[in-house]
This record gives sequence, C-alpha cells and structure tokens, in this order.
Amino acid sequence: MNQNKAIIFDLDQTLLDRTTSLIKFLTWQVNFFQLVPAYDREKFIQRFLELDDNGKVWKDRVYENLIHEFSIQHHSKEILLASYINDFNKFSCCFEHVKNIIIQLKQQGYLIGLISNGRTPFQEHNFYALGLTEFFSSTIVSEAVGLRKPDPAIFLLSCQQLGVHPKDCIFVGDNELADIQGAKSVGMKTIFFHPNPAISSAIADQNLHDFKNFIEALKGLD
Repeated sequence: MNQNKAIIFDLDQTLLDRTTSLIKFLTWQVNFFQLVPAYDREKFIQRFLELDDNGKVWKDRVYENLIHEFSIQHHSKEILLASYINDFNKFSCCFEHVKNIIIQLKQQGYLIGLISNGRTPFQEHNFYALGLTEFFSSTIVSEAVGLRKPDPAIFLLSCQQLGVHPKDCIFVGDNELADIQGAKSVGMKTIFFHPNPAISSAIADQNLHDFKNFIEALKGLD
C-alpha cells in the first residue's frame, strides 16, 4: 500500500483531452447556432483553436475576433461565451486509459489530488463531467483560491489538503513551467505528459505519452 503518498494531476491536456473536447464542442456549437456556412465550419474551428492558444486566451476575445473575421451578425460574443461556459462540459472527455489508471492508483492506496489553473466554476464542471471525482481527495482550481501554478503556495495547499509532505507527492502535468518547475520547487517528483511522443521535458523526472504506460513511469521514479 502507498498510504501517505499522493499523486496530483493537472486537468487540461493531462486528464482532460481538452483539444478533442474542444473540437467536439465547437462542432456542436457552430451547427447549433448556424454560425457560418457549411464550407466555412472547419475553418472556423481551426481559427478558434489558433486564437485560443491552448486555453491561454479567454474566450470573450476569441469570439470577438471570430465574429469580426467571419462577419457573424446574428449572434453576439456574449451569447457564444455563455454557451461555451454552460455547454463545454457536455463534451469533456479523458485521454484514453485515464480512468483505469486512476482506479488502479486508488486501489494501490495513493491519495489523489487535482490542481488546475483556470476559472471557477467552469473548471469544476469540466472535471465533474469526467466522472472521476469520487477518487479525488483534493480538488483545487486557481481562481477559487487566489493562487496559480507555478506559485509554490498552491502546491503546498494541495499537500495540506491531502495531509502529505511534498517529498511524498508526484505531480503530473503538461506545462513545463507551471506544472513541472512549480512542483519541483517544493520538492515533488514530476511526470511530464504530452500525447505527442516527440515532445518531452528535460527537467521532469519522467516523461509520459500514453496513460497505458503510467505505472511504468511511476516505477521509474523509485
């Protein structure tokens, strides 16, 4: 058993396959609101992804640009943003093998936590939609606590909620600065996740490209 040991995950592009979820949502939204002609739908989705910049740009600015670029006159950015906030979670999906790994870790006695940089309650709704909440002992969204990764304080807050020391924690994330450097700064071990095998981290303790190999990566930390 691994009592008093914890594994803490990032959400977007770590547990949540945000890119796939976003494309599914946008495919629905562009059809539901009839935003552009059929021949422009793929272009609209691609431009959203470019403007979104992996979630770094808030969606009011994204929609404002898209409305201008595609000359959308029948829906305001406020209407489309409200749809994004309320409907995105309906399309939230995990990376393959995530749920099986979370169940396996819980069975092995690990405490499991989440730290997400993002807005509340938007991120909580996306997380709840994955059906994993029962396995998590701590869930932290940055806006709710007034802290953001890589601030060491948010990692220490997670440790406090889980009742563990940082040295007994492993952090799993996809952002080298926010996740990997932030976690290492408080003494956690780290696993860098990216679905593209060509993208790895030189500073993480382990690299992971498919959750089916998670246990192997975990053993590599010993």
